[in-house]
Amino acid sequence: MRKPFFICNLLVVGVLAATSVKALPASNSPRTTSTPLARTRTARASQGARQSTTVVIDAGHGGYDRGGIAGQRVDEKTMNLDVALRLRSVLQSYGYRVIMTRDSDVFIPLGTRVAIANSYRDAIFVCIHFNATPRRSANGIETYFYSSQSLPLASAIHYYVAGGAPTPNRGVRRRGFFVLRRTTIPSVLVECGFLTNPTEAQYAQNSAYRQKLALEIAHGIQNRDSVARIPGATRIASSSSDTALEPETVPLQPFIDQTHYHDSDLSRSKHKHTSKSSSKSTSHHKSSSETASSTKSSTRKKKSTSQAED
Repeated sequence: MRKPFFICNLLVVGVLAATSVKALPASNSPRTTSTPLARTRTARASQGARQSTTVVIDAGHGGYDRGGIAGQRVDEKTMNLDVALRLRSVLQSYGYRVIMTRDSDVFIPLGTRVAIANSYRDAIFVCIHFNATPRRSANGIETYFYSSQSLPLASAIHYYVAGGAPTPNRGVRRRGFFVLRRTTIPSVLVECGFLTNPTEAQYAQNSAYRQKLALEIAHGIQNRDSVARIPGATRIASSSSDTALEPETVPLQPFIDQTHYHDSDLSRSKHKHTSKSSSKSTSHHKSSSETASSTKSSTRKKKSTSQAED
């Protein structure tokens, strides 16, 4: 009599267990879990994959081309290269492929720099410079572009660099510098401050500040696809850190069109005369091969004081 009773008890327990399993909510199954955090992580991962690209970094000047102006105490070529190398490290940590036009103190012709940039179709081109002018009080951050496809990149980089630097925002400017005009990919030239300004020269000689510049440029590259035509042209405060920024909407920056200014590298017919005169002149603001400073005094007189600083 005890054996059948024991078997009946087992059958009852089995039925109850099966019923309780069927009654469990489907959301408790690990396979069907879907939380906002999980969806956010997935979205970020897919967005990061879309952002992955090649960045060609061009450290301005180099070798015998010191950059800057005659009598300038801080070498521009040295500062350019240091920021460029730091930028390479930051971008590589974000997963970007980085190509350097130079990674040592050598001179690379402009045509070669452009050829390197144009050999990568999916790339962007970022040229690193520091500014200079005989007027010691001039200061601030400028970002240059030329083609319309480069404006979003210029807007994003300038938004972060100008917002993260403790110096004035001199704005985005459109100008036909050789390395911007001849490249077929989105290209910008960042002027990271005036080495002829005592305060900004002191900033530039600080390794932590150069690292900060590299981080801000990298953040601009990272968020270049977030540029939109929205109100607000200036980033008031920087929230940047050593880690990659979360995607945010970046305002398309207004710009000053300076393409009507005469630049020596825009006229093919005057290249021979320019090369001869530039070798004799020691008062050029920038090397004509790097920035596009005019070699005619009459042209310089027509520029305003701020314009002559470019």
